Amino acid sequence: GILPQKIGVKNTVLLLCSGYFLGYFLMAVTGMPAVLMAAFLLVGFAKGGALNNCTILVKDNSADRTRGMNILHACYASGALLCPFLAASLLEINDTLPMVGVAVTGLLLWMIFLTAGLPGAVKEKNGERGKISFAFLKDPKFWLITGLLFCQNAAETSVTGWLVTYYKDMGILSGSFAAYTVTVMWGATLIARLLIAFVFPVHHIFRTLAWMGGCCSVLYCGLVYMQHPTGAIAMLFAFAFAMAGVNPIAVAGAGREMNATSLGVMLPVAGIGAIVMPWLIGVIADRVGLVTGMFCNLIPCVGILVFSVLILKYQAKN
Repeated sequence: GILPQKIGVKNTVLLLCSGYFLGYFLMAVTGMPAVLMAAFLLVGFAKGGALNNCTILVKDNSADRTRGMNILHACYASGALLCPFLAASLLEINDTLPMVGVAVTGLLLWMIFLTAGLPGAVKEKNGERGKISFAFLKDPKFWLITGLLFCQNAAETSVTGWLVTYYKDMGILSGSFAAYTVTVMWGATLIARLLIAFVFPVHHIFRTLAWMGGCCSVLYCGLVYMQHPTGAIAMLFAFAFAMAGVNPIAVAGAGREMNATSLGVMLPVAGIGAIVMPWLIGVIADRVGLVTGMFCNLIPCVGILVFSVLILKYQAKN
């Protein structure tokens, strides 16, 4: 959020996104813990830089931000859906090839950004670069949307991180069948985002998000209570389908609050939810039991509904 104003968009993106190639390549060639931690840090920088930049590009070049954001995130879901199959095929050849393969995709991404015609270095005026405005920090709507995205990150990451463990511990899914839960989630996510982009246009952003939050809350209860394997997979598909549009629609709804600097605050703060909630479930699971820990994830699901309603009320007053 700050670097583009200092060194330009293109330089920022190329600097940060080099972490994809460097990070995954280091994972392929070494097993030293300290180097691996540095490699994951580089990959994290690259992911944040790419996601922020692509979001801004879509915002600046889309007549319909909601459609544009859902197409962007559908592409993201496609990569997440296909990558495990690419990794599995490479793993049959050599143990290190999956990391090499992902490193190559990171290099391709870097080359795309290199040739994409992004804005260069920031021009100086009177010997000074453009000033960075943090006026958005005083806007209640900015923080309400950030809270909504915090809940979305918390709920979605907790499901992808803990559900396989939960289903195995409860004896609902076993063996290779359990490994496909994430594939089911990303498949549902891809379908839902494409439908939102091309079939079911969103006319009332935060009213739609309120409905999505309510559906996610109800479906999550079914997800935890479900005991039959087929029903569990069907409920997982439905939950992922309901959750799929929350992030892209919420970001699109930020409107004038969405720029390089505000996203540099909004997305990292919201991303803390993806760190805190899975950790909290683990702590509760150790002390009380995994079932109780999983039910705690209902809180961020309901939070999506609550923040959507609060934004609707705020908009009605302003």
